[in-house]
Amino acid sequence: MSFGLVTVPISLHAATDSGPSVSFVRVHKADNGRVRNRPICSLEEDAEVPTEEIGRGYETGERIVPLTDDDLQQLPLPTVKTLTILAFVPAGDVDPLQVERGYYVAPTGPAAAKPYVLLREAMEDHGSVAIGKIALRSKETLALVRPMGDVLVLHSLRWPGQIRTPAGVVPERPVDISDDELAAAEALMDSYGPLDEEDLRDHYREQVVGIVAAKLEDREVEVPGEAPQPRGQVLDLMAALEDSVRAARSARGEDTGGTGASVTPLRAIEDKVTGTARRSPARKSTRTPKETGGKKTAAKAPAKKTAAKKKATGGRRAG
Repeated sequence: MSFGLVTVPISLHAATDSGPSVSFVRVHKADNGRVRNRPICSLEEDAEVPTEEIGRGYETGERIVPLTDDDLQQLPLPTVKTLTILAFVPAGDVDPLQVERGYYVAPTGPAAAKPYVLLREAMEDHGSVAIGKIALRSKETLALVRPMGDVLVLHSLRWPGQIRTPAGVVPERPVDISDDELAAAEALMDSYGPLDEEDLRDHYREQVVGIVAAKLEDREVEVPGEAPQPRGQVLDLMAALEDSVRAARSARGEDTGGTGASVTPLRAIEDKVTGTARRSPARKSTRTPKETGGKKTAAKAPAKKTAAKKKATGGRRAG
């Protein structure tokens, strides 16, 4: 990882995994046989292609141009071996739509420890995240590097051009919202309280596993009761909001004197990584803006986004 003339030998480690999830295979309904995909050459009918004979090509219209490993290795792509930091920006400048996979960034070797910690603490102190480029899985991608406790975390980012515009998604006609309706909606938000542990479980996967177990044991499948469905079109928005507030508070036991459910806030994900002893809050920098080459560099990220920052991150799209 390089920023300026400082280089840090690093390695990346996957921060997430697919975990236990529901995945299905295709089967032949007549005999439950597995239906597989066979690599068939389009020019040789019914000719299955061995793995060692499968290469890569780039399709342009009606033609396919074959590309070899040697062709691609000749490309001048410095990010193959280096995570190059391009800019430091406020975290809010990166739209969550751009964020993809996450990796833990580990320093490699004793000499890497000091610049690694220096970069991490400088970003905490400055309140910024780093935007750079790196080659992952045979393609170059934007990357975000941010501090999280004692570790640096890297997120691969989609290119700005991959984010679709929300044209046709928002209401076409102007909508008037009264102060009372806005206050009622915010009261409903407050009434939800923290997340319940049950909300952070994959109930669908558990129920599918239960169906599979029942079929293996040749017993009747127990179908859970259906969740209450929302009522039809809302005719009285204020009444619906007020009823929702009462229902949410009652479900948490506020009206019945109950103790409420145990909760697991999403912040616990970070606590799991950083440990129970959290780092002290980021210090506010007391540095004054310095003149560097005729440009001001503020200790805190400026309120206005510069054109360069917008270009590096894709910025936020107008709603």
